[in-house]
Amino acid sequence: MKPLSLLIEIMIILGATVKNVEAEKHNEKQNERNVTTQESVNEMKQSLSHTLERRKPNKAINKRENLLERKSLQTLRIKGIQKDLSKAKKNNLNKQAQRNFTDEGEQLYQMGIKILKQSKSKKQKARAYIFFAKAADMGNLNAMEKMADALLFGNFGMQNITAAIQLYESLANEGSYKAQNALGFLSSYGIGMEYDQAKALIYYTFGSAGGSMMSQMILGYRYLSGINVLQNCEVALNHYKKVADYIADKLEKSEGIPVEKVRLTERPENLSSNSEILDWDIYQYYKFLAERGDIQIQVSLGQLHLIGRKGLDQDYYKALYYFLKAAKAGSANAMAFIGKMYLEGNVAAPQNNITAFKYFSMAASKGNAIGLHGLGLVYFYGKGVPVNYAEALKYFQKAAEKGWPNAQFHLGYMYYSGSGVWKDYKLAFKYFYLASQSGQPLAIYYLAEMYATGKGVLRSCRTAVELYKGVCELGHWAEKFLTAYFAYKDGDIDSSLVQYALLAEMGYEVAQSNSAFILESRKANILKKEKMYPMALLLWNRAAIQGNAYARVKIGDYHYYGYGTKKDYQTAATHYSVAVDKYHSAQAMFNLAYMYEHGLGIAKDIHLARRLYDMAAQTSPDAHIPVFFALMKLETVHLLQDILFFNFTKQWKWIKLDNTVGPYWDIFVIGLIVAVLIFLFRHRYG
Repeated sequence: MKPLSLLIEIMIILGATVKNVEAEKHNEKQNERNVTTQESVNEMKQSLSHTLERRKPNKAINKRENLLERKSLQTLRIKGIQKDLSKAKKNNLNKQAQRNFTDEGEQLYQMGIKILKQSKSKKQKARAYIFFAKAADMGNLNAMEKMADALLFGNFGMQNITAAIQLYESLANEGSYKAQNALGFLSSYGIGMEYDQAKALIYYTFGSAGGSMMSQMILGYRYLSGINVLQNCEVALNHYKKVADYIADKLEKSEGIPVEKVRLTERPENLSSNSEILDWDIYQYYKFLAERGDIQIQVSLGQLHLIGRKGLDQDYYKALYYFLKAAKAGSANAMAFIGKMYLEGNVAAPQNNITAFKYFSMAASKGNAIGLHGLGLVYFYGKGVPVNYAEALKYFQKAAEKGWPNAQFHLGYMYYSGSGVWKDYKLAFKYFYLASQSGQPLAIYYLAEMYATGKGVLRSCRTAVELYKGVCELGHWAEKFLTAYFAYKDGDIDSSLVQYALLAEMGYEVAQSNSAFILESRKANILKKEKMYPMALLLWNRAAIQGNAYARVKIGDYHYYGYGTKKDYQTAATHYSVAVDKYHSAQAMFNLAYMYEHGLGIAKDIHLARRLYDMAAQTSPDAHIPVFFALMKLETVHLLQDILFFNFTKQWKWIKLDNTVGPYWDIFVIGLIVAVLIFLFRHRYG
């Protein structure tokens, strides 16, 4: 617990600004403790009197013994009773002190949770961890889990993996499934622990048995892909279904968790203005436009703040503010979203069925699909009106015809469950499928249910697992995509890597490629340098299996150059070929053309090399210049070979340029061509 004590001191220093408030709370708690102590004394007295009452019959156990024996026994019993009373008193005091200590730890933990939920800035959230640290020092297991996570993931710049492991091991001994999952993750990568996949599997198994959804998901992915276990679709289905059921229950209560997955493999200039994250300057510009009366921007900002998208915090007040401005200007979408806010209820718009119905009706009168769907919900669940499945069906159908995915889902659900209509699995499948094409998560979940059970469709374990997996990836743990990305942008590479690596272990393809990208840069310090390329290759391979074209090309590069594995031109050419045939990757075409040109791992074929170079240029505009120089070099070298190294009867043998000029003769030729072109341009325009 030494690292924890050190951390507490650091956090207390950071929280100096809140000392006065804490002092006041401490005084209040001290008064409460005095009352509790008095109650404890009274309780102790009752306990002692009860013990005395219990002991009275023992004074006359054997009337047949002589008087002297009885007196001596009585004396011994009195001494024994006094000793027992002393022990009982001490034990009760210890138990009460421990109970008070535990209660105080729980209070501190709950205060931290409250601050964390209400906080928006990093500074405010840091205050919560002061309470968690103190509660953890008092032995509160939940607070210890919070602190261990903070130390592992580097929350607020306090990453200390060694201290985190100590806490996790202590928690694991207490039966913490979160700690079991964390230790499994660390063992699977060899971060701060010995790399041991067998031990990782044991930890994950115990974690899933204890109720860890993350462990369930990891095991589901491992059995689906056959990672250190025998591939078994049915076992994977069982694990994924448990997590999907949990997520679906959450989704039915809200719109779900926004997941912004930024790919670090994109070029830096695109990364800074990534479409997944709203740049602060752009956000300020949108606010300016909204204030100027741009209705579309007002509705868009309202939606972003309603569910907290594009890196913005969820803010119901701002959402309502923008929706009201747009609604006053006549926006039907804004009216429908206001109705939605009042139907679900929140701090800015308390639940009010009458107000919700009013705004839904206003939007529906304009033919708005969201408003029509809202009226369907009102009648389907009986919100302020009697349940009326016929009316609900009518409104859902109208909204579904306009392409609103939520309406398509509810229409499918009515046929799936037989709510107000005859059960019809074929129609249910039709509407679930339509909604799923727009990414409606509950529609995807029910499609998975149908494929898993064979209701209305031919049973398919693989399809069901893939669909369940998509639902599982909407869990609250996906929030780490944002924190990992911001840590990466802030230069905290280790914190970013740990978060991406955990998500990668859970089967997120984007996280796998991001983790591999960071490892490839060799900037991380939490793994030994010699382990980085092999681990990156492993992650690129997992991402490639899930359909990432860039990862497939990367695997080819690793085998070509011998990064994390032995040089193997044949295997490299195989991966490049897959990327060309399956994904039409321009980079793979260029690389494969080069290998055909030089006969590396495959038979030399100049004509096929030319064709692949041309295909690369046609596929991507970025390939035009590299392809131009490559073809110039190829044609020049080919011409030199025809003129200098062959006779016209082709009786002489080729002289290998590698032996004559050196292994990098092709680069020399390209440089020569560039120099000639520069010389010609200067003399033409000089």
